[in-house]
Amino acid sequence: MFKARSSVVCGRVQPRPTVNRSVAATRTFTSSAPRNKQRLVILGSGWGGYEILRAIDKKRWNVTMVSPTNAFNFTPLLASCAVGTLEFRCAVEPVRRYSPQVKCYQAWCDTIDFKQKTLRCMPATPPVECERTTSASLTETSTTETQHPGTDTGFTLRYDKLVIAVGAYSQTFNVPGVKEHAHFLKDVRDARAIRTRIIECFEQANQPTLSDIQRRNLLNFCIVGGGPTGVEFSAELHDLLHAEIERHYPALARMAKITLYDVAPNILGNFDKSLGVYAEDKFRRDGISIKTRHHVERVEKDRMFVKEQGEVPFGLLVWSTGLAPNPLIQSIDSLEKHEKTQSLFTDQNLNVIRKEGHVDPDIWAIGDAANIKGQLLPATAQVANQKAKYLAQKLNKIVKDQEHTKAFEFHNKGSLAYLGDWKAIYDRSSAENVKTKESGRLAWLLWRSAYFTMTLSVRNKILVPTYCTRFLNWIFGRDLTRF
Repeated sequence: MFKARSSVVCGRVQPRPTVNRSVAATRTFTSSAPRNKQRLVILGSGWGGYEILRAIDKKRWNVTMVSPTNAFNFTPLLASCAVGTLEFRCAVEPVRRYSPQVKCYQAWCDTIDFKQKTLRCMPATPPVECERTTSASLTETSTTETQHPGTDTGFTLRYDKLVIAVGAYSQTFNVPGVKEHAHFLKDVRDARAIRTRIIECFEQANQPTLSDIQRRNLLNFCIVGGGPTGVEFSAELHDLLHAEIERHYPALARMAKITLYDVAPNILGNFDKSLGVYAEDKFRRDGISIKTRHHVERVEKDRMFVKEQGEVPFGLLVWSTGLAPNPLIQSIDSLEKHEKTQSLFTDQNLNVIRKEGHVDPDIWAIGDAANIKGQLLPATAQVANQKAKYLAQKLNKIVKDQEHTKAFEFHNKGSLAYLGDWKAIYDRSSAENVKTKESGRLAWLLWRSAYFTMTLSVRNKILVPTYCTRFLNWIFGRDLTRF
């Protein structure tokens, strides 16, 4: 049995809810499934887990999803949401769109017992104090077991087949103070917090009691991480500063500054070198400072300490330096894992590999939590989504007792990054067939059209292009209210 040490959401350690022992009671939850249905449990509602949830045959499988959030986050649009270019609902899809066909639990999976085929889960919702009730016996086919007397509010799930798609969390490299004082950009809650903080910085700087030095410190926006997330947020923030902020806070807009930090010699290291140079040149023309080969040593409230620069005051710090392993994945020691990333190794059919060397035919791992052994693929939404589509097809054949022996193949559709002012870069130079790269307005059109086609619901297919063509922004401007 394997136990995760703590739960982390978007780089922040989440304390477990306390339980009033005097009112803790034995409570049984029964969720009897038809005997002819196998129990499929999906861990995670990200690019991997949510795609399987959409495509799985829910009439043949008894499907249960366990995720600490009750929504899928369309991560490429979060930077736009964080500055008001898009509204938050454009970047989320509710998991319960598929209920009651699917049982959904907003919870963390803390323990996997591979021998007994059970999961120990902890609710991700606030605790509820309950009166002691008489418990009913579990049926033999029950999917859900209950807590035991004297324990916390955890519960146990049984599975026949398991998909591990728990993703990864923000990498902090153990830099002191990052979790406490930096913002991450992993889900809509992060985007909302960043948007609130940006407006708060300008309202604070607008107070007549502050000096110009204090105002400049408040309006110094620092982004650590020169990958696509950091670059796109820098670009979206630049658009905001030179549109609505310049119009409504003209004196303060001239004091605002955006600085992008990275330890690497160049930003966008995974892109073609010429595209990275194009992005750097554009940022410098736009007044965005790029500080490569810079190392953050520690972060305190309203300031960070950079080895090559010294003390750097800031009003907002956004941290996007890569991925850290999920605590659940870290806790597993009976499966083969990548030595550096700690992600689970799978075979070409996405089944996990036991340390003894054989694959487990009932467990699959996809997304940022997994890597195909001998094949290094980037930890991107594109890879997770393609793996999920492949696995959904495989599971739908398994439930019909049909063979599905074809191995997974990744088809590189290219990488995109927005650079501001309706310009972007598109890199498909490493694709196996048609190799191309674009920059400027044409790449921006590719960027927007790609996200339009990838959005899942009809509602968001309408909302996203409406906002992304800036039709509403042209008429009304971005919303600068703080609430």
